[in-house]
Amino acid sequence: MGSLHLLLILLFSFSLTFIPSQSKLTTTYYDKSCPKFSDIVRETITNKQITNPTTAAGTLRLFFHDCIANGCDASILITSNSFNKAERDADINLSLPGDGFDVIVRAKTALELQCPGVVSCADILAVATRDLVTMVGGPFYPVRLGRKDGFVSKASDVEGHLPKPTMTMSQIISLFAAKGFSVEEMVALTGAHTIGFSHCKEFANRIYSYSKSSQVDPTLNPRFADGLKKACVNYESKTTVSVFNDIMTPNKFDNMYYQNLPRGLGLLASDRGLFGDARTKPFVERFAANQTVFFNSFAYAMEKLSRVGVKSGKKGEVRHRCDAFNSIRT
Repeated sequence: MGSLHLLLILLFSFSLTFIPSQSKLTTTYYDKSCPKFSDIVRETITNKQITNPTTAAGTLRLFFHDCIANGCDASILITSNSFNKAERDADINLSLPGDGFDVIVRAKTALELQCPGVVSCADILAVATRDLVTMVGGPFYPVRLGRKDGFVSKASDVEGHLPKPTMTMSQIISLFAAKGFSVEEMVALTGAHTIGFSHCKEFANRIYSYSKSSQVDPTLNPRFADGLKKACVNYESKTTVSVFNDIMTPNKFDNMYYQNLPRGLGLLASDRGLFGDARTKPFVERFAANQTVFFNSFAYAMEKLSRVGVKSGKKGEVRHRCDAFNSIRT
């Protein structure tokens, strides 16, 4: 028994050595070092959301773009300089709403006053996203903490990592699969489109120049298409013109996004693709029929997303401010 006991101790010690970095995350990470962490984040995001109701959608999109491209390390928050063109200035990130960036900066400023040099921007972004989703009606899910902020933020690293409305469903499925997500998890994460908006240029071809035989995508609800054409008139000169992703309940996190798809009310070509593809349609129908099922799948996928590419130890730092590394990097 003594030999067996020693063997078990050795095996346990060996396993601890090789635990992946994300396994070191814990929900109690700041309990002693910054006990008011959760309260400060919650107060900051509440004030911001009340003043700017698009904050929840903007922050959720910011979090997704950060994690899926280069890991959850707040690299999306870095500002470009003369030495480096950062992630946020990659073409696909130029339309990220300013409210998402602003609420993280506000939270970081408040936390630095309370417990300087302790809380990472990556953790602030992860918790702020969860709290904002919950605030607008979405599910609560645990966020384990202890991420470090990354040392690298390059626009050139973004291409090919984020889904685009023009991609085929096979391309989108493959993109998510490369990050370890199943088809169901991909469809659940796409449910984030239940809040927020898209710029007209992202779906203009569906209403103005779909094909030689039809100006408008025939899968669009005709009245919806007419409304989009009116809303997006002069979109080429007025580049900020946008439309809610979910026209029925645009500010409420629910399963209406999925209910809209079979009605021809999906805004983006990729939204239409979800309902038109045999691999994704069953999940669309399941989520449309039962909001609880959607919430459970979304919560699981978001918790999983929050652990993608996490940096720990000397592989990251706790930034003094979220938009700049602590030392100049090229």
